[in-house]
Amino acid sequence: MNATATISQPRAAAALNQLEQLRQWTTVVADTGDFATLRQFAPQDATTNPTLILKAAEKPEYAPVLERAVAEARTTGLSGERLIEEARMRLLVAFGIEILRLIPGRVSTETDASLSFDTAGIIAQARRFIELYRQQGIGRERVLIKIASTWEGIRACEALEREGIHCNMTLLFSLVQAAACAEAGAKLISPFVGRILDWYRKNTGRDYAPAEDPGVVSVKEIYAYYKKFGYPTEIMGASFRNKGEILELAGCDLLTISPQLLAELQASTEPIGRKLHPDAARDAAIERLDLDEKRFRWLLNENAMASEKTAEGIRIFHADAQKLNALIAARL
Repeated sequence: MNATATISQPRAAAALNQLEQLRQWTTVVADTGDFATLRQFAPQDATTNPTLILKAAEKPEYAPVLERAVAEARTTGLSGERLIEEARMRLLVAFGIEILRLIPGRVSTETDASLSFDTAGIIAQARRFIELYRQQGIGRERVLIKIASTWEGIRACEALEREGIHCNMTLLFSLVQAAACAEAGAKLISPFVGRILDWYRKNTGRDYAPAEDPGVVSVKEIYAYYKKFGYPTEIMGASFRNKGEILELAGCDLLTISPQLLAELQASTEPIGRKLHPDAARDAAIERLDLDEKRFRWLLNENAMASEKTAEGIRIFHADAQKLNALIAARL
């Protein structure tokens, strides 16, 4: 996939809405598990997480997807918690398959947050996801396995990428996490712009213009680092709080955007400009990080925002996975 795909024979910028203009430089990804949204905005890729799948699974119109996953899980002969886990994995894959029918690119499916510090557990679950997709005729090239950017998650990513299982490293809030993911050969990272802004708003008591938004600044730093040192890992800005953040990152490889913000971009024809370009990034005054486990853990620990938001994100995703388990258990 060309991460900087352009519109062929583009019309004058004034005739394009902002979503169309953005697509001239950046691959647009939908941050949703809602099929109607995918039909409306026609993104290249789509991302999911336990929170998004929970919201979708609770809607009456998606009951058949849930019921099908539960029925398939029953045929395995498993029982108790193992049956619920199997049903949840099949539900995530079922949503992924339905999403892939609506988009030309890739879908991201997330490993359990409870495995965030279990390298072997992440690898085993990722392989299981890929096998479930294979059974439905979906090749691994159309699936990204989402993994939290802990040290253990990054090691799992390294092993999986060697097997040809591509990873989307999520819950990423710092350059040290991004650098370690790139060294591990991750296919893609998802730095969380909005959650970084949330932390700074809470801890400084002030708001930030888009250009000085700490989440935007973080992604720009990661972009410069990757392009300067030639890492092929794709950068996908995620978790946006407002349209301004998105426009400040025009030119990033990919951006995964919520339905509300996709609609805002589509509704405006105000001209926008490209803010990130690899040629400019190569001249950035930035040094390569030399990381082993001890240095990674220390630098992450020294970054209060990144360490706190990573831990918080793991807890939130785990809590929503437990709610999804309860929803499934009620059907079983």
